[in-house]
Amino acid sequence: MGSRKKDNGNLSSLVKVLMIMVLDVLATSASFFFGLWFRADFVFANIRVDHMQGYLSAIGPWCAITVVVFLLFQLYNCIWAFVSTSEIFRITGAYCVLAVIGVAVFHFDGVLMPRASMVVGLLLSYVCSVAIRFSYRMWLSVQKKFSHAAHAAGLKNVMIIGAGDAGRALALEFANSSYIRDNLVCVIDDNTVKVGKRLCGVPIVGTREEIPKAVKQYNISKIIVAIPSASAKTRKEILNICTTTGCEVQILPGIFQMVNGEISVSKLRKVDPQDLLGREPIKVNLDEILHFISGKVVMVTGGGGSIGSELCRQIARANPKQLIIFDIYENNAYDIQMELRRNHPELNLTVLIGSVRNTNRVNSVVGKYRPDLIFHAAAHKHVPLMEDSPNEAIKNNVFGTYKMAKAAAKYGVGRFVLISTDKAVNPTNIMGASKRLCEMVVQMMNRESDTEFVAVRFGNVLGSNGSVIPLFKSQIEAGGPVTVTHPDIIRYFMTIPEAVSLVLQAGYYAHGGEIFILDMGEPVKIDDMARNMIRLSGYEPDVDIQIQYTGLRPGEKLYEELLMKEEGLQETANKLIHIGRPIEMDDELFLKQLARLETACKAEATNIKDIVAEIVPTYHPKVEEKV
Repeated sequence: MGSRKKDNGNLSSLVKVLMIMVLDVLATSASFFFGLWFRADFVFANIRVDHMQGYLSAIGPWCAITVVVFLLFQLYNCIWAFVSTSEIFRITGAYCVLAVIGVAVFHFDGVLMPRASMVVGLLLSYVCSVAIRFSYRMWLSVQKKFSHAAHAAGLKNVMIIGAGDAGRALALEFANSSYIRDNLVCVIDDNTVKVGKRLCGVPIVGTREEIPKAVKQYNISKIIVAIPSASAKTRKEILNICTTTGCEVQILPGIFQMVNGEISVSKLRKVDPQDLLGREPIKVNLDEILHFISGKVVMVTGGGGSIGSELCRQIARANPKQLIIFDIYENNAYDIQMELRRNHPELNLTVLIGSVRNTNRVNSVVGKYRPDLIFHAAAHKHVPLMEDSPNEAIKNNVFGTYKMAKAAAKYGVGRFVLISTDKAVNPTNIMGASKRLCEMVVQMMNRESDTEFVAVRFGNVLGSNGSVIPLFKSQIEAGGPVTVTHPDIIRYFMTIPEAVSLVLQAGYYAHGGEIFILDMGEPVKIDDMARNMIRLSGYEPDVDIQIQYTGLRPGEKLYEELLMKEEGLQETANKLIHIGRPIEMDDELFLKQLARLETACKAEATNIKDIVAEIVPTYHPKVEEKV
């Protein structure tokens, strides 16, 4: 069946090529006859008999020569719906060759036709060749305009922001593609020289300040931002204007799409909350990370989670000697295993199922594979869930970390990097307090072993499992309501790849005992983010989709901190990575407290939060803020 379809397709293509050849022959014959007629002042009787005989004897060979030259210049290989200036250049080249051949033929064989008629015939046949190849595209364009007119009631009016190369490519696709059902009606560009002109026939109606006015004037339903090279600040400013219009907003991806020739409507993406952060993506020194990872055995606990899986992706690109993924959840582990095998078939990958709470399993794995580096990302992280199961938070986060750390020290791991959180600073929830205990564990272990133990502390990551962004997206898609705990709640945000790349570079900077703190930029008001996401999805907050304030959850703070007042800040070579000064602590006392805590959580003690508060004096479990 497939072979038959292929044969039919080849036959159809051959028929089209033969049809174009026939049209070229007819156009060439007609053009040179017109040249004779032109030379005779458009009076047929004035054409001399010898000139007509010369025409009849020469036109057959000349058409054959024309077809051969066209074949050499690949003028029968183009896709008729997408012919462009490149075809004009090839046609021009072909006619330059034909002109040389024509001169040579007439030079040796004598004048078969008047030279004036030859020049006119050559020019006219050039015009016809161009017209033949562009006629199909013009027909599609006219057909689409009639189709739009016939179905105007069901079409969305679209505005493009940006009249550069990206905007032009999109405008061309709107004009030519039969798959686009929307109607491009206007363009916005900040270059005032372009205002009042047209882009592929579409008027450029103003600068970004004119966006709200143009939306009303042209009844716009969708806005496409086609400025891939715009800075984050510019993109945020434009999107902030777009949020006031109530239109659906889409963004053309990065500039690399232009280099790869991938600009098309299919490449448009929905506005990502990262676009609203108003800062450039964080960059790291990739050479340092490569030097840090390359040729080493690296183990990632919790390797199937949001942070863990991105760690594995970036580590895989740095050419490790071996990558070991250790996770309790087999589905996540399987997903990242399949992804890495597909994208990095050269990678020496081992995926193991197990719990960091299982001492024997942890010792067995670390003892067998002897990793040079361990990134410890395995943890319970959901604040409200851990408030209801505090003993599980302690068992998994604190003692899972402690058991991994002891195994690392026992088997000579070079460096151990704990993934911590800003919720460990002055925690009001058991999850944050448990992560503060983890930081204390690694600092204690650093003083007791040759392994370099460090922690990396950062805030929320955009799009991670259980984070607010996927929740907002699903709520908007479901028609609302969008739930925000408190109108004034703020959070620090970073993308998962940004956070992980900084974790890797912090690991490179480590000497042991540090708590690295990542610069998260300016905090973001969650209520503003929710409202902007609703607007950029084409809806109006509290009109089309309701925002519902649910009240602070148990253990939740209005704002997060990245540094305790006792900790000073020390800069690193990367200005976005800082080091918090270790807080002095009594290791002997801490060990006794850990022993008591372990006994209590195994016994499912009901006062586990009080015991934690005795060990972590900055832990204040009660939250008085209410809506």
